[in-house]
Amino acid sequence: MRKDQEIGIAEKLICYHCGEECSDDEIRIGEKLFCCNGCKTVYELLDANDLCTYYNLDENPGLSQKNDIKKNFDFLEDPELKEKLIDFTDGKITTVTFSIPQVHCSSCIWILENLYKMDSGIIHSEANFLKKIVSVKFDEEKTNLKNVVILLDSIGYEPDLNLAEKEFEKSAVINKKLWYKIGVAGFCAGNIMLFSFPEYLSLNDLTTDNIKPVFSYLNILFSLPVFFYSASDYFVSAYKGLKKKIVNVDVPISLGIIVLFFRSLFEIFTQTGAGYLDSMTALVFFLIVGKMFQNKTYAALNFERNYKSYFPIAVTIIKNKIETTKPVEKLMVGDRIVIKNGELIPADAILINGSAFIDYSFVTGESNPIEKVNGDLIYAGGRQVGGAIEIETVKEVSQSYLTRLWNNKVFEKEDESKIDAFVNVVSKYFTFVVISIASFAAIYWFPIDSSLAFNALTAVLIIACPCALALSTPFTLGSSMRIFGRNKFYLKSTHIIEKLSSITSIVFDKTGTITETKNAHVNFQGDDLSDYEKKLVKSLVRNSSHPLSKSIFELFESAELLTINNYQEIPGQGITAEIDGNQIQIGSKTYVLENSNNDENNLSTKVYLSINESVKGFFTIGNSYRPKLKEVISSLQDHYKLSVLSGDNDGEKETLLQFFTNRTKMLFKQTPYDKLAFIENLQNKNAKVLMIGDGLNDAGALKRSNVGISIAEDINNFSPACDGILDADSFNKLDTFIKFSKTSKNIIILSFIISFLYNIVGLSFAVQGSLSPVISAILMPLSSISVVVFSTLTTNMIAKKRGLL
Repeated sequence: MRKDQEIGIAEKLICYHCGEECSDDEIRIGEKLFCCNGCKTVYELLDANDLCTYYNLDENPGLSQKNDIKKNFDFLEDPELKEKLIDFTDGKITTVTFSIPQVHCSSCIWILENLYKMDSGIIHSEANFLKKIVSVKFDEEKTNLKNVVILLDSIGYEPDLNLAEKEFEKSAVINKKLWYKIGVAGFCAGNIMLFSFPEYLSLNDLTTDNIKPVFSYLNILFSLPVFFYSASDYFVSAYKGLKKKIVNVDVPISLGIIVLFFRSLFEIFTQTGAGYLDSMTALVFFLIVGKMFQNKTYAALNFERNYKSYFPIAVTIIKNKIETTKPVEKLMVGDRIVIKNGELIPADAILINGSAFIDYSFVTGESNPIEKVNGDLIYAGGRQVGGAIEIETVKEVSQSYLTRLWNNKVFEKEDESKIDAFVNVVSKYFTFVVISIASFAAIYWFPIDSSLAFNALTAVLIIACPCALALSTPFTLGSSMRIFGRNKFYLKSTHIIEKLSSITSIVFDKTGTITETKNAHVNFQGDDLSDYEKKLVKSLVRNSSHPLSKSIFELFESAELLTINNYQEIPGQGITAEIDGNQIQIGSKTYVLENSNNDENNLSTKVYLSINESVKGFFTIGNSYRPKLKEVISSLQDHYKLSVLSGDNDGEKETLLQFFTNRTKMLFKQTPYDKLAFIENLQNKNAKVLMIGDGLNDAGALKRSNVGISIAEDINNFSPACDGILDADSFNKLDTFIKFSKTSKNIIILSFIISFLYNIVGLSFAVQGSLSPVISAILMPLSSISVVVFSTLTTNMIAKKRGLL
């Protein structure tokens, strides 16, 4: 065996900054090795500012700078764009919040909160690890937005700049008022109960008799903010409904609260009782908590991402033969744009100069790059693979193919809850019945005993308040949403659980949904490769950023990488280089085998290998399907109509039939418009559709379906417009999630029945005059609490039985 074949067992050379493997020990500072000059530069910057504590917090905490390209941030000097990005400015002090996807450890937080040591213009910076954001406050006289971004980029934390995220942040309503109302109601209710202790304990000595009126008036004082502030949403909702001749559930709730409040004032001022302000404030507190529970969502996740989230915030254009930058939203027809490797095409354009290989996987799902020649039309959303190209826009961003797709009217989805609609319909008739019964009871008892008539009237209105009905839905669905979250299934709102329980059809995307994006089956077919030949192959593919090259690189465990010369890469075809005197070629059949026709059936991707013009064989790189996919499909196919939509060709149809039956409809080469049409066609046949996808090309179908779920390998990094985000590790629980949503709906129905039975029994006693307002005021919050406890405990018990807890 040759000596250079034995070096593979040598100790790996690890980069001091990022922890990646170094090809040699040439780039170093003292004993510290670096994999590239980028990592070395970051270290020097940190060392010059006495910030090397960064390396003590975590081992190799930095991010690799190998593929770092010097970026032009001149577009951040545009006043209109700057205004949209910043959070606040008074002309002197400016605050801006950046999304930093690279944040991954405590060292990241430390360095981001010490930016002021590297730029004296930065006053303060604060990082949020969970949301992966950093808020920076800086002095406009000493630095500017552009310099702050350049600093972040120079240390490996380039901000994710896009206007869609900013629009989402500014349009998102953070309902702080709801929290304030909960705080006020809870504080006042607690104090009122404290002052009511003499009544609770029936203390009747001289001291307590003298102090009881004082406590009663204090209770009125504490009840005022609850009645006029905390409960105001219910009064406003009831008023707006009545104004439009709609009787919603807030009408009887408001009626119950008003009766409790004014009946209490009457008793306290006439000294005929202590009132029921403790019950009123406690009731309002529980109602608002229920509303907060229902409105709770996963604020750190963005369910509304659209095409803007993936476009750059600005592009490089050529104007008067000089390269400059321009915000994407200001692009005009005729602008000449420079698109570099890995960048997205922001608008439909014609290729003017360069070799274009466009990856349309974002738009169509088809991952194989398509070659374009000068004069060809390139659609927005494609990603350039290879060298820089020049294109000339033929449409504005707002008129491009991808934008028009997102502006399609079929994207408008109704978000009305059928349960809420049912409650409002029932409340309409329920309110009229209750008022009629209360009036009848008052009229009946008035000739006999006017005080009894007044008691019957107020008792009926109090006991009939549908608070338990209003609380059962938010607490049941809120508990279910929490249980889903613990199992890495994150829903946009509680209404989605209700919709999920009613689905009849399930549509799967293929690539990235039922297949794994991170894993691929790589095999070599041909001559047995020696260890030395494996080193040649690994050394060559290391220099390519193509996903297939990375898969081949990970196949070989050899630690040694050899020096290469004359490296060439032709995007979409292959790579070649001279290594240790050997000529190596890796690529497509037509690239490695000259004069051959590429007429193979693409059951898997084949990458051919040639060493010194001798073909050694080929690598097959096939899709890796998700674990337990067959079990998931088997559990669903008897209960739902299943379909598979893919932007790829039908090369893997036979493989898919190993998981799906012949009854499953499979469509290939599907564009986003095709997927939209398919979903709409199912819905026209009264189907309730669940769409499961992963990419931007699925986003239209996800938005149009009754329930759209995005599969994500990393829930923080990618989530096209959807109703829920499912962590890829929890894909095998899909059937369990759907069944549990049906269970949650059944628990709500059972809670409704219990609530109505309670109201009917209470009303029967109240009408007879045998149920006093005191007992009614006590029973109302107790019944609400009992229904909440029942629904929550039942939900948790069933979740535990299904293995979700």
